[in-house]
Amino acid sequence: MDNNKRGSWATNFGFIMSAVGSAVGLGNIWGFPYKMGKSGGFSFLLIYILISATVGLVMMVSELAIGRKTEKNPIGAYRALSKPFSFLGWMAVIAPFLILSFYTVLGAYCLEYMVVNLSHIVSGGAALASGAETFTEMLISPVSSLIYTLVFIVFCYIINRGGVSGGIEKFNKIGMPALFVMLLIIVARSLTLPNAIEGLKYMFIPGYAVDAGFVEKAPNLITVLATAGGQVFFSLSLAMGIMITYGSYLKKDESLVKNSILISVCDTIVALLAGLAVLPAAIATGLSQGVAPSEIQLGGPKLLYITLQDVFNSMGVIGPIFGAIFYLLVVIAAITSTISLLEVVSAYFIDSRIERGRDPKRTKVISWVCVAVAAEAAVVAIDGLGSNGLWVPFQKTFGTIGSFNDCWLDFIDTFAEGFLMPLGAIIMSLLIAWIIKPKTILEEISPDGKKSFFSVFYTICIRVIVPVIMILVLLGQIDSFFALGIFN
Repeated sequence: MDNNKRGSWATNFGFIMSAVGSAVGLGNIWGFPYKMGKSGGFSFLLIYILISATVGLVMMVSELAIGRKTEKNPIGAYRALSKPFSFLGWMAVIAPFLILSFYTVLGAYCLEYMVVNLSHIVSGGAALASGAETFTEMLISPVSSLIYTLVFIVFCYIINRGGVSGGIEKFNKIGMPALFVMLLIIVARSLTLPNAIEGLKYMFIPGYAVDAGFVEKAPNLITVLATAGGQVFFSLSLAMGIMITYGSYLKKDESLVKNSILISVCDTIVALLAGLAVLPAAIATGLSQGVAPSEIQLGGPKLLYITLQDVFNSMGVIGPIFGAIFYLLVVIAAITSTISLLEVVSAYFIDSRIERGRDPKRTKVISWVCVAVAAEAAVVAIDGLGSNGLWVPFQKTFGTIGSFNDCWLDFIDTFAEGFLMPLGAIIMSLLIAWIIKPKTILEEISPDGKKSFFSVFYTICIRVIVPVIMILVLLGQIDSFFALGIFN
């Protein structure tokens, strides 16, 4: 396939920033710190790093190698490797498309929060409403949510239509360093708040979250492994077709192992900084207001849209300034992830046109993909996390099982992140381990064919460690969505 028509990365730095940008998203900000605290603090971090250095590294190297070897989108790549397993490519394209339905809406909420804080700075008006009031008003205003969602999608469309190097890479080379600087600003303010030390203890002292009453009970080892594995899996954008797509634009002289290590390390650093930015501030503000530790929202969307807005409200005159900076960095994180998801879906149609000898017409393809995403996102935006009474499939049938169908976001998330992604990762590892054999990937990593420590390490991980951990992740997802108590 002609890569001149598909596009390629102009620089390795641009690729690293784009890959890290894809990995750094909303999950890093509201998921990593909370899971770290409730799952044992520093002990969770050690397990997370261990899984990242094995499962995360091996899967990322595999996906980048598959992409670069085939120079195709996920569907074409798996078809080229093993035609009977081409369904894996469809899973890796359908999952991002479904995720875009709600990820764009969550990004739009962040955009709206940024505007709320900026408006207060410009107008110098009365005190801002509480985080709960702001979020509730947002959810029950479907027209406003839909408008912000469309604006968010247009931003991403403009970036993606610029191409791999002219759009995605160019934005990430500016956006990711800017995000890092803004994170440091928020971290500095967060750590200087009274009682901020309690947030640091929550994150880094094993068992402190339970002892201090933030979490009801400590999880067992299997739960921690499943939680850490799941966070690594989703944080590094694995089994979403992203790394296969990005890998297909890589030059042959780039080191896949070195790049994968850099991406993993950068993602973990940003996740830790996000934790330092939000948890000490959230805990400090909650305790200073007399809120019981168990009542402070430290995870999920409520952390981002309710707890943190209350934190900025409590800072007085400078609060909206820090609020605007924080939500701007979250918008950037949401955009960098969204454009990578859009690229996965778009790459399939672009490659299909090239294979048929037609002009790729990137702008036209991106336009139609964004229209399709806007259509599915409209349902999620109007639903308002279940606030506006929209019908949700199976809601009455399985209404007492977990929360997978409480709203359209949960319903879609269950199938995309709960099943398609971890199941795809398990099958991919088995495909590499026993069908096409690890040497297929290792030959792409090291064309000279020399056996090295990494080749032995890779073979052991892909055949044993990756399938076991990914099965735990899948069970953990099922347990989480359906509240089955598998690991209790």
